[in-house]
Amino acid sequence: MEELKKHLEAHNQEELHFSEIVNILKQYDEEKFSEAIKLIPKDILGDVALELPDRYFDDMVESVKVQDLAEAVKELESDDQADFMQELEEYNEDIASEVFKRLDKDDQKDITKLQSYEEDEAGSYMQVELFTATEDEIVHDTIKRFSKLKKSNELENVHNLFITKKDSTLLYSIDLDDLLTFDFEKSFHDNIKESNDNYEPITAYEKDDIKEIVNLFKEYDLFVLPIITVDNKLLGRITSDDIHDVISEHATEQMYNLAGLKDDIEEDEEVLKASKQRASWLGLNLITAIAASLIIGLFADTLSNIVALAILMPIVASMGGNAGTQTLTVVVRQLTLKDISHSDAKRIIIKEVSISLLNGFLFAIIIGVIATVWFGIENLGFVIALSMIINLLMAGFFGATIPLLLEKMKVDPAIGSTVILTTVTDVVGFFSFLGLATIILL
Repeated sequence: MEELKKHLEAHNQEELHFSEIVNILKQYDEEKFSEAIKLIPKDILGDVALELPDRYFDDMVESVKVQDLAEAVKELESDDQADFMQELEEYNEDIASEVFKRLDKDDQKDITKLQSYEEDEAGSYMQVELFTATEDEIVHDTIKRFSKLKKSNELENVHNLFITKKDSTLLYSIDLDDLLTFDFEKSFHDNIKESNDNYEPITAYEKDDIKEIVNLFKEYDLFVLPIITVDNKLLGRITSDDIHDVISEHATEQMYNLAGLKDDIEEDEEVLKASKQRASWLGLNLITAIAASLIIGLFADTLSNIVALAILMPIVASMGGNAGTQTLTVVVRQLTLKDISHSDAKRIIIKEVSISLLNGFLFAIIIGVIATVWFGIENLGFVIALSMIINLLMAGFFGATIPLLLEKMKVDPAIGSTVILTTVTDVVGFFSFLGLATIILL
């Protein structure tokens, strides 16, 4: 607790980033956390709460008064206010309602507006705090106004000045460093007219998918993106720090999806809920494992005659599974990053099959030699080598085509890909190895 107090004293003297306080709070047990959270100044309490893992949010709410929660929300930017209230509503609607009533009318309006958007729409991620000027305004007057707003902490993280008509129609976006090159005694209209630079903004609509917004930031290396209505009225902005959070969330979601999990459930402290989710996926895996076992059962006589097959059999399936997972991971990631277009599908499949085939021949030779030396059975090395080539070939093919097909069907390619691929590589591996052994060795 002493370490936290020292950091808070430093916060009173100079600007301290709330992430440092978050790192300290995460070290405390539940009792110490409840005591420590009461010491956090209200001007950074909201930022601290949103930065902490979700499991701490409930403890934070239980330890802080409603009035303090309201003060914490008032200090947040509009997009963070909406996120905070959303989490508060999920925890306790009555407390959320009390906090909402204590907010200013403007804050209430902004939160209601942002929460009206769907979770994947650009509007739900934007901040409504904007620095704007009309095209006939004198540059010097605007800079003076900006200075006043900045000193009063009414504006944060401003990168661009948006030039609009009086009806809020967006005209231009000017970087603050470009603003320094303007003639301060002239209007924005005159400065832009005399300039050779292009100040027409890259924009996005309020209903656009957030994944498309992420791609715009990557493609144009943006710091900020104005969000507009269909009739070009400026509504808000999305900043790069929000996009970093979105990218992190999507990466986490994708990792969980590949394992058949959901991030919101796994980050919850309820053991029963997480157990239920994992059980459903494990049940599906059990069915596919039974399918693979049925294939093995078809060749019971072959296995009883040549015990060496039972020893070597897992090698073929394992190599196929790993090769398929490599291909699957690469294709799913490229699809997520939009590095693959629909016309690219054939190229990707050919590339991945070629890689798998080359590795298939390499490891076929290695395992063929090992099996021959190990067991000394005629043609056993040839059987497992041929099976290895077949299974790695199929692993490459299905590892590429499964996510591409799911993407075409508008299904997240990360969901279900692994279980389908594992089934294919197990079935093909066992069937090809035992089938070839039956034909060639018996």
